[in-house]
Amino acid sequence: MKRSGQQVLVLVTAPDLKTARALATAALDARLIACANLLRGLESHYWWRGQIESGREVLLLLKTTKPRLSALEALSLRKHPYATPEFVVVRLSGGHARYLRWLSEAVGVRPRRKA
Repeated sequence: MKRSGQQVLVLVTAPDLKTARALATAALDARLIACANLLRGLESHYWWRGQIESGREVLLLLKTTKPRLSALEALSLRKHPYATPEFVVVRLSGGHARYLRWLSEAVGVRPRRKA
């Protein structure tokens, strides 16, 4: 296992599969993510405007790199139907070296070579 450097996982929830697919496609087309996993059947419970709410959602797991984060966040906020969409970034502590290299290359970030 290789320690991760620039790679991150972004969590975004969407109200339905159609919206999740549109967000994933837009991010892929813009080369802001290498991969999107869409997890249906999510049940969310949360505070909103002073009340506890709940609803069905789709969770997007977006794999990208730190240099792409601000553009990915801007795209997500612009295209998302929620007033306050979830956009949570999780740093990766490590992973399979070839996968991490592929992830970086898929979004156009060249991995740094060791000197």
